[in-house]
Amino acid sequence: MDWSSVQLRSLVELQRRGTITAVSVALGYTPGGVSQQLAALERAVGVALVRRVGRRVELTDAGVVLAGHARQILDVEADAVAALERGAGTVAGVLRIALFASAATILPVMLARTAERHPHLELRCQEMDVDDVYDAVASQTFDVAVGLDYPDRPIRRDPDLRVVRLQRERFSVAAPPGRFPADVPLALAATGDAGWILAYERTHYGQAFRTALRRVGVEPRVRYEVTDTAATLALVEAGVGIAPVTGLMLRLRPARVDVLTLVERVERDVVAVVRHTARSRPTVAALLDVLTGAASADPSTGADPFTGAVSPEPRAGTEPGPLR
Repeated sequence: MDWSSVQLRSLVELQRRGTITAVSVALGYTPGGVSQQLAALERAVGVALVRRVGRRVELTDAGVVLAGHARQILDVEADAVAALERGAGTVAGVLRIALFASAATILPVMLARTAERHPHLELRCQEMDVDDVYDAVASQTFDVAVGLDYPDRPIRRDPDLRVVRLQRERFSVAAPPGRFPADVPLALAATGDAGWILAYERTHYGQAFRTALRRVGVEPRVRYEVTDTAATLALVEAGVGIAPVTGLMLRLRPARVDVLTLVERVERDVVAVVRHTARSRPTVAALLDVLTGAASADPSTGADPFTGAVSPEPRAGTEPGPLR
């Protein structure tokens, strides 16, 4: 059959995501471009693979059958790429990396260390909604994703994927100056009357932090829902409410806020996601080594695992710095 990997991936992504628009975002094409890829695939196989149902599209029976085989074909293609890389005897090539927004503080270090250690390895990076990075690797649209995993709302596990913890972050609370006593750890139970600025409840982050609050009997009074970290800190600074923060989040935007240590341990993991079949690729192994090596810094030094900068513990009434 005269088909391409892009065409097969478009079909697999349509089955996974359900809409042409979602597929276009995942693959980096326009909706029209995705439709053209699917139309070309239908011409190649000679049967209808997609049908319109009202204002949406779905796979036909033939489309479902081909999508199952397409996954196997894409896996074989990935194995071939790995074999070629191993045979080359050097770490060289191109890796597609998906990162969540707060990873902007990780990106420069990752790029610099990769360039220093592996000058023939090119990283092509794209920012992505944090809840989508897992699927980005599952669909083979990206080789590696840097995302977040919450103990109270873990990302789903897939036997074809491997999740590697890079760094564990503990949440603190950002509050308008003077809202809570200075230099006193804050208990979540003491925030019952405070207005919260939280991520949407439909997100992993939003669900995880609400779970932590409800565990101690607090139903949060949500004043504003937003996922953008810079906007969140600006709202706290303006006195709109309080918000959960971590070291990576605080480094994105300087803000005049109190950073209060929580009594409870509320945490999240910064993780790398790769396909099991990609672990034997020298390029992927090299990138994971860069990331996990950075994360293995001695925590007793107070050094940030990615930048190496040493910062004090967060204290109320101070400019925020990286958290340990």
